[in-house]
Parts: sequence; C-alpha cells; structure tokens
Amino acid sequence: MDVDAKPDARQGAGRGRRRAEVTEMALTTPPTGGTPTKARSTGRAARTTKAGRAALDVLLTDAAVDGGTAGRFVKPGAAAKVMAGLARHPARTGRRVAGLGGELARVAAGRSDVAPAKGDRRFTDPAWEGNALLRRLLQAYLAGGRTVDDLISDAGVDWRTERQARFAAANILDALAPTNFPWSNPAVIKDIVDHGGSGLQRGLRQLAGDVVHRRLPASVDTTKFAVGENLAVTPGAVVLRTEVFELIQYEPRAARVREVPVLVVPPTINKYYILDLAPERSLVEHLLEQGQQVFMVSWRNPDAEQGHFDLDTYASAVLEAREAVAEIARSESAHVMAACSGGIISACALGHLAAKGRRSEVASLTLLVCALDQAQAGTVSALTSRELAAAAVAESARKGYLDGQALAGVFAWLRPNDLIWNYWVSNYLLGRRPPAFDILFWNQDTVRLAAGLHRDFIKIALDNLLTRSGAVDVLGTPVDLHAVDVDTYLVAGLNDHIVPWENAYRSSLLFGGDTRFVLSTSGHIQALVNPPSEESRRSYRVSDERLADEGEWLDQATTKRGSWWPDYVEWLGERSGELKPAKKTLGSRKHRAVAKAPGSYVHAG
Repeated sequence: MDVDAKPDARQGAGRGRRRAEVTEMALTTPPTGGTPTKARSTGRAARTTKAGRAALDVLLTDAAVDGGTAGRFVKPGAAAKVMAGLARHPARTGRRVAGLGGELARVAAGRSDVAPAKGDRRFTDPAWEGNALLRRLLQAYLAGGRTVDDLISDAGVDWRTERQARFAAANILDALAPTNFPWSNPAVIKDIVDHGGSGLQRGLRQLAGDVVHRRLPASVDTTKFAVGENLAVTPGAVVLRTEVFELIQYEPRAARVREVPVLVVPPTINKYYILDLAPERSLVEHLLEQGQQVFMVSWRNPDAEQGHFDLDTYASAVLEAREAVAEIARSESAHVMAACSGGIISACALGHLAAKGRRSEVASLTLLVCALDQAQAGTVSALTSRELAAAAVAESARKGYLDGQALAGVFAWLRPNDLIWNYWVSNYLLGRRPPAFDILFWNQDTVRLAAGLHRDFIKIALDNLLTRSGAVDVLGTPVDLHAVDVDTYLVAGLNDHIVPWENAYRSSLLFGGDTRFVLSTSGHIQALVNPPSEESRRSYRVSDERLADEGEWLDQATTKRGSWWPDYVEWLGERSGELKPAKKTLGSRKHRAVAKAPGSYVHAG
C-alpha cells in the first residue's frame, strides 16, 4: 500500500460515529469488581510508589485530558473526603498533630533522629548533615511529610480516595522539597558563592526557553545524537512498506543462522530503536551475533489522517509482517518478540490466529515489560474515572491522535524526583546543560498514538478485558489467550514505574503454553537495554514455574548475576531449528529491499 494513501470516505465518516459510541461505552460500562490487593510493604515511599504505578487507562486518560499535570496536584474531592474522615476521629487527629509538634520541637532542639530514606539522592550533599540549619530544615520537611501520610491513613476513606489523596499529596510534597529552591539547596548556595550567581542566571535563561517550547525541563542534550548515525545503526534494509509500518530485515552477523526467524514488534507509543539503541547496547545486534535472523517493525507516526488506525489495524499489520518474515526466511513459522504496548497488540494477533486454527504460524512469543492483566494495587482505575476516560477518548478522536509529548509528560510525573525535579535543579538552579544520554534522547523522541488504538486500549484496560475469554474481538474473532499455547518468555523490571512486575507476571498466567518468567532488577527501559558486561551489577530472577501468587514465585525463583540476554538467547535457540547458511542478500523476489535501515518512518516527527 502506498505510504501516502489516505483513508476512504467511509473511514473518515466512521470517526464521528466511533467517537460517540466510545463516549457512551466509557460512561455506561459497569466497572469490574475486585478485591484490593494488600500491599506487602509499609511506609510513605512504598504506598506512594504503589499509587504512582498507574494503569494503562490512567496514563492514556491523563495524557489526553490535561497532559497529566494538574490532576497530579489537585484532587479536591479526595481532599474533602480525607478532611471529613479526620473530622470523624478528632482524638486520633489531635494525637497526630501533637506528635508533629513534639517532633518539630525535637528538630529545633537538635535531638531529632528523622532522616531521609536510604537511596534518596536529593539529600546526599554532606551539608544536609553537617550544617545545623539545613539539617533542621530537612528534618522538619520529612516530619511534615510523614504526618500527612499518617493522616491520610487515619482518615479511613475508601481505597480509591486514599490512592488519589496520597498520590496528590506526594507530588505536592516532592515539589516543596527544600532541594528545589535556591535559598535552601546547599549545592546551589555554594555555586552562587563560588561563581557569583552566573549559574543561576544561565538557568533562568534556559527556563525561559523551556517555558516557550516545552512543559518540562529538558532531560537530554539532543545535539549529540542522530537516528541512523549513532543510534539505530545496525545494518539492514526495509523489505516491506505499508501505510501502517515498515519492515526492516537486518544483515546477518554469522555465517550460519537459525531456521526460524524473529519478528520484533516495538511499542506504538515510542519509536522502535530502543531495541536497537547503539552498538554494544542493541538487543537486535546481540541476537544477530548469536545467529538469529531478526526483523523489526517500525510503526508509522500517525497524524489526524491516520486517526482511524485501531487495534484491528495494528493486529493485521503484525500478521502481515509475520507472513513477510516467514516468506523471506523460507520458514513456516516465526518467533514474535513484542515490547510494552506492542505486546498487547501481538497477543491479540496471536489470539486471532489461535481462533482460526493457525497457531502453528508462531513458534514462540516473547513479551518485554508488557502488562496484559491491567489490575493494579486496589483495582484498575484508582486514579481516574469513566467520565474522564470518556472525555479523553473523545478528545483524541477530535484531534485524530493522542499527542506524544503529553504522554511523555505523564510518564515523567510517575517519577517526578528523578525525571522532573532533578532537572529543575540541574538545569535552572545550577545552570547546567542536560546530559547526552542515548536512552533519554530516545525517550524524548516521541510519537503520536492513533485515536482508534487509543480508544481500544482504554476500553481493554478499564475492564481488564484480556483476562476474560472472548471479551475482546480482534479481526472478527474472540480472543482467548489461554488458547495461545505457544511457549512464552516474559521479561519484567523489578523497579518498573510504568508496568508493575506483578502485572507482567500475572499476564504470563493467561497463556496456555509453557512460560519462562524473568524479573530483572532494572526499571522499565533498563530492563530492555541490558547488555552483558563483566562489570555489570545487575541481576535477575528466573523460573519456569507457574504459581498463582507472584509473591510465591518471587520466593522460589533462582537469582542469577548479570544480564538476562544470554538466558534468552539459549531459550530462543532451543526453539529456532537447525543452523543453515545465511543468505547473502536481504529480502526476496516478493519482498525486495526498497531502502536502507533505519528506513523513513522512524524519522517522521
């Protein structure tokens, strides 16, 4: 299909009808039941982390409605319920307030033992301990935060209100940290004394520029990177181009390759090259060096004209890419490796194949940091509502897409101390330029999400439909993931703030075949960019056991040092057939090479 082809009149007319239908759906579909999951850890850090690990519907709703900023600080309904709950227990509330007064008195007298949590990088400067004034300021701040957290617990409100109140309070407290102000940050004070305030002056100029061009502080020096020059540089060719995607075939790195090829399906809310980031940091490169045939989907960056692209569109694209891969590699089947939202699409595509009796067309399924089971701590929609979800879907339908910058902002506010306030201090208070880091460059290289797919993702997440047999229809067939009985390899990140590992683990239980679950000690992206290294301090837990409870799985899993990549290569190789001579040319007579990798779609802004 021509890359510049436009949707026909029926597709354009259908957008208005679908907008009305999905708004009605989101407002009237009854919420799913469920018992809140009891948190295994206690304390403010653990509770706010749980609250911050938002479900897919929360992320997509926040991004569409207000960019995910205002709602993270203002929750008047939750605040009113907490105040009412505290009013019902005046004695308990009085004890908390009195306790705070006593602690502040000990702070003033220099007798308090309140200290920041281990690993809180905001307060590593020795001045926080050595300077009496700064130490008292820090301890007063921490004591106030702990009291707010305890008061929310004392209010006795419902779980949803508690999550909303705690999340908003945590964001307010993080914003008010003494490190975020020039007069109370020892590093900034020292810089002003040493350099006469020149750093702060540079920072104010940078702030003025960022206010005009972006909502958030810049996190990376974008001048140091270019896709196709020092990122996404593994040699290959585009062997198929459609209106939806380009298919890249990579040049073999070994004289003999495995019979069964690998099709990589990246996220739809980011560009594909996180899986081919840079030399020695590329999962694609690593697989090629181990004799695998590797193909990559590169999604088109949709605009208003592609607003009709929905789950069926993308599932069909995965199947079309699989057919091309199998034809080029002369193999009856192909492995499918999919990351994040690409995993949701791929699982649905495999569900369609299973319903059609074509399961043998896929040799195995690998899911990377992907949650098909969207149930969160408490329930799916702790931080949003169906009314907001309906408004979000209607807004993206009006524009034809969900803006990538808004979605990036939502992700940033899930870890504000690391992804916002850290750069606030460095860029604006100290006047430094942001670092040159390839992952951060990829992170800001945002893409749009087509309105149709946005709608379908919201619908699936709100009622956790993929956990119920036949609740989702894809390409005219009901999806039953248990009927997808291929072997599956799943990777999650222990410190993932976007896809909680517990959800990824429960997702592994939905499939009918044998599963191998790997839990990396990294976060969402570092779990993927995890090259083997003798100096690496990383580790991972792994097990083939299928236990109903993720805590029990964690207790019995084997811990291994280093990267999970070698483990995956071994697992994949056992399912990839015999070795055969590598082809000297890319593509085939049916699918000819039309351009060099990384192709054209990855460059579209």
